[in-house]
Amino acid sequence: MKKTHLAVQKEFCDECSLALMHFIGKMDGVEEISSEDGKVAITFDDTKIPEELLLKLTRENIEKLGYHIIKENQ
Repeated sequence: MKKTHLAVQKEFCDECSLALMHFIGKMDGVEEISSEDGKVAITFDDTKIPEELLLKLTRENIEKLGYHIIKENQ
């Protein structure tokens, strides 16, 4: 298992946090996702989903929700 972290410009509202967990949390290989205080942590199995693909899809979904990533893998 690997873990990746992202910092987002601001904290997610409750609905956006649930949407992100729905979009990313149901992906094959994603074991856990949490968002708190403008930070997103994802635990995943890199034999099922490459980290680059996971970060790309996460970034796209975060931007669709109207947020911006300010730092990856911090």
